[in-house]
Amino acid sequence: MKGTKLDSKQKTYLLITIPILALFFCFNTLPLIKGVIYSFTNFRGYGDYSWVGLRNYIDLFQDGRVGRSYWFTFKLAFVTTIVVNVISLILALGLNSKIKFKSALRGMYFIPNILGALVVGYIFNYFFTYILPAVIQMVGGQGNSILASTKWAWFAIMIVCAWQSIAMNTIIYISGLQTVPQDVYEAGSIDGATGWAQFKHLTFPLIIPFFSINMVLCMKNFLMVFDQIMALTKGGPAQSTESISFLIYNNGMSGGQFGFQSANAVVFFIMIVVISVAQMRFTGKKEEQL
Repeated sequence: MKGTKLDSKQKTYLLITIPILALFFCFNTLPLIKGVIYSFTNFRGYGDYSWVGLRNYIDLFQDGRVGRSYWFTFKLAFVTTIVVNVISLILALGLNSKIKFKSALRGMYFIPNILGALVVGYIFNYFFTYILPAVIQMVGGQGNSILASTKWAWFAIMIVCAWQSIAMNTIIYISGLQTVPQDVYEAGSIDGATGWAQFKHLTFPLIIPFFSINMVLCMKNFLMVFDQIMALTKGGPAQSTESISFLIYNNGMSGGQFGFQSANAVVFFIMIVVISVAQMRFTGKKEEQL
């Protein structure tokens, strides 16, 4: 049996696909495999190393610093995801309505998204360190930086993460709102559905797929928060804002814990996958019910 020959179109597809797959394997899959291998060693990031089996994983669940970083990261991700999606949906409803200067407003609010996270973080660092305390002193309060508070520093990080993320989520919600047929609203108005009732029973059920996308992307991105923490607090004060990603980078790259933090990265990767799948299944069931 003779093998089938590829036509020119199929050859073109292969020439496009194979280099991309090779790059993906070299810069994504291969480092992932090597990280999993290092997680079973006492590798410090340099020099010789030996196999330690599951010791890194056992120590991981007994390390108080790791536990605090997981608590902080999940708290930040959960609260920021809710804040971002609520504000984004409100903005999308406003920008999708019949208002003046709608196109100009869409361009203006999207500016934070095109700025680098580190740049935004350093700007807000200056604001929280100098400008906000000065304003508080002017009104008779204590002019302490919020970034120096172990109780409120996470709140500053949440503000920065939300400020930069709202734009993209709003775009996705606007895309969803524009898919809702106008006939649906006309039929709803005949039945007396206006205001909140219209949103609850007509608009929101029809944009559930877009809501699902935003929830999954937000949770994943905020669980992996790094740039904002690097620019604002560097994990301080007293390691109160140390996210998992920052801990893996800081202690793995310069703290001599490459093998241990590789195990942390493996566990963190699995948790992100599990959470994302759970979110998709939960929202998928909601779509079926509606």
